[in-house]
Amino acid sequence: MLQLNPMSPLAQITAFTTLGGVLSVLAASVFMVLPEASRERLLPHMISFATGALLGASLLALLPHAVEYAGPHVHRLGATLVGGILAFFMLEKLVLWRHSHDHGHDCGEHSPILPGRARSSAWLVLIGDSLHNFVDGLVIGAAFLANSHLGLASAIAVIAHEIPQEVGDFAIFLRGGFSRLKALGLNLVSSLASVLGGWIAYFALGQAQGLLPYALAIAVASLLYVAMSDLIPGLHERSDARTALSQIGFIAAGMALIALTHAHAG
Repeated sequence: MLQLNPMSPLAQITAFTTLGGVLSVLAASVFMVLPEASRERLLPHMISFATGALLGASLLALLPHAVEYAGPHVHRLGATLVGGILAFFMLEKLVLWRHSHDHGHDCGEHSPILPGRARSSAWLVLIGDSLHNFVDGLVIGAAFLANSHLGLASAIAVIAHEIPQEVGDFAIFLRGGFSRLKALGLNLVSSLASVLGGWIAYFALGQAQGLLPYALAIAVASLLYVAMSDLIPGLHERSDARTALSQIGFIAAGMALIALTHAHAG
């Protein structure tokens, strides 16, 4: 079994936020060099697995610990969870509105996206991805402050859902005119935002342990929101029985990995 306890919480947070960012970017880069047919075949399975990992980390790992640490104030967690989901909903609305406002007049049915617009879209995606990575770092940091098992489960879930996202970002950077090397470098720089988020979680929550259960509830809201609003709708694009069974299998595999990691790591 993997032993994480000899490392300090700050070392664990730094190691896993850095490792998560680097692994997800490198995996996405390798994925992009595969033949297109292979990418189209593998990506739906990756998304299904990531969905299961997010659901497992949020509901099987993070939420029970949030309830445990909340003690007699457990009823406040529901309000925190709802508030977190609404906050992420509004944040995504702002990003989508900004993107539509800046690029809407070039996105008509008969108006091709100009190279300059494609490049500015790539920079917008870079900013959004950095913010997303920052929030992921907060999630991992809060989880490791609870315990190392929870941190490991959260890090696995974050890496699982980051890989499909980085694949999409990599493609947008290439469409924006960036070379493969520059696209890789930009993704790596963006991934460092998760390290910053982890450090902020460590120093902020380390001084206010009473906020830890509510930070965990926000982490639950973040992972649930990504799974329910970003990943699951895409899984419904195909509804044949074979695809549905495959999706259920990979979702179950993602949840099982988190459950086993949380139960036996340490």
